[in-house]
Amino acid sequence: MSANLPAPSADALVHSAQLCELIRHDINMQGGWIPFSRFMELALYAPGLGYYTAGAHKLGEAGDFITAPELSPLFGRTMARQLVEVMRDSAPHILELGAGSGKLALDILGELERRDALPQTYSILEVSADLRQRQQTLLQEKLPHLVSRLRWLDVLPEKISGAVIGNEVLDALPVHLLFWAEGQVQERGVTSKANHFVWQNHPLKTPALLDVASNLKQPSDYLSEVSLASRGLVASLCERMDKGALIFIDYGFGASEYYHPQRNRGTLMCHYRHHAHDDPFYLPGLQDITAHVDFTAVAEAAIDHGAHFLGYTSQAHFLLNNGVMDFLGEVSPDDVRTFAPLSAQLQKLTSPAEMGELFKVIALGKGLEQPLAGFLRGDLSRLL
Repeated sequence: MSANLPAPSADALVHSAQLCELIRHDINMQGGWIPFSRFMELALYAPGLGYYTAGAHKLGEAGDFITAPELSPLFGRTMARQLVEVMRDSAPHILELGAGSGKLALDILGELERRDALPQTYSILEVSADLRQRQQTLLQEKLPHLVSRLRWLDVLPEKISGAVIGNEVLDALPVHLLFWAEGQVQERGVTSKANHFVWQNHPLKTPALLDVASNLKQPSDYLSEVSLASRGLVASLCERMDKGALIFIDYGFGASEYYHPQRNRGTLMCHYRHHAHDDPFYLPGLQDITAHVDFTAVAEAAIDHGAHFLGYTSQAHFLLNNGVMDFLGEVSPDDVRTFAPLSAQLQKLTSPAEMGELFKVIALGKGLEQPLAGFLRGDLSRLL
């Protein structure tokens, strides 16, 4: 598999080796085995060494993957329309979780300024010091007059009002791996042999995982993921929310499709230099590791902690419902140099063959009585 991937630099190999040594030390300290969720947590978030906490370029053409905000300003400008509605009915505040390069914040704030609908505060919760610096540099350069409205947070605020957005956040949270064999379910974790990481199954003991597994009846030789971290994040957000809405955009499914009998290898995926593969042990620290989102679990966690369901649809319907075509209409087709790229970007954002159907949008909130515009057509709640 590695022969088909771009070769890393010598410095990158040293970096990965340092992280591998840290993970092996953690395995030894835990008695020779760690759950995969712990491996994923260290690979992505170990201070100074994890994929998201080190300084490697992750987003865009020079990185490992491209997100919708990186692809086109149409995404952020359309999201801004939805946020205007949420802030109008709750509070003039926005909290973005994991803001990446800062491009989504830039496009949202630019559009809100054009609409004379700027929030009092735009807060960003960012665990990566490297990405936080890039966000600050971009926003201070492009929107210096709005710097006073920007806040960077290390932890969730105690009280939340307004709009909370997370674009491709839930898929990057650590997941547990469960494996069904001969009528029993085990947890798949990681051990180390001869300086190589090796899969190893252990009896399932974590109460929260046992509870989830008891509701999943799977055939033998079935592997899948459970994200306790995403449930915990959503629960914490809902507990802190006074009035407003959570909007998550990510790739994933409802539980019946997520745990379909034919999806017997799960959804775990790695991204390295715009190549996708399924080996999380390849160059830890240099590649992203993700899993699709179980949106049913997200909705249930929110409802269990006092929020209510506001909508679930595809990215294509969400953008079209919020008027993404209006932005294309602002440009004359005769202006080919401007119109053609925007049209191509719109195609990638909304086409079923691109991001339009794979990516879903879910909204959960408190105190909002009117249905959100992004979910008026294309309702997919029957799939949750």
